[in-house]
Amino acid sequence: MSLHIRPEKPQDIPEIHRLHVAAFGGPGEARLVDALRAADALTVSLVAEEGGAVIGHIAFSPLEIIVEDGTTRGLALAPVGILPAHQRRGIGSRLIKAGLDEARRLGWEIVIVLGHHDYYPRFGFVTAKPHGILCPFEVPDEAFMVLELQSGSMARHHGMVKYHAAFSAL
Repeated sequence: MSLHIRPEKPQDIPEIHRLHVAAFGGPGEARLVDALRAADALTVSLVAEEGGAVIGHIAFSPLEIIVEDGTTRGLALAPVGILPAHQRRGIGSRLIKAGLDEARRLGWEIVIVLGHHDYYPRFGFVTAKPHGILCPFEVPDEAFMVLELQSGSMARHHGMVKYHAAFSAL
């Protein structure tokens, strides 16, 4: 069967919820996606579909970076989930690449991710702290990463990240 990546549709919502519960072993990330959707804060929301079934999902939502003279905006990549039976097949990588391409097409300049330091650098993510982008909570520096989507844009984004309020429920 072939894998198809596309924007989410309203009829996908229950499947997206179920797959995040299964992928993460609990409802936290599923509730996050539901809350972001309810707040109209899913800037990019893509599904991976195979044989008519939704087997993967990725979400990007806006965030603020508090800088000395105001704020700038970027995107948070969170979450990306794949049904357990379909993991380790490259589906997450395909969703990430497609999501980053869409974010770039929409004109976003940077994407922030909190994730595994051995996984996300393959997509171009680098540790954020050396670039002056700070995480609002305590995490290992190497897990908090940034990707520049538009050349030279990283210089305009430095300060403390402020995630969408929906993230406070995690």
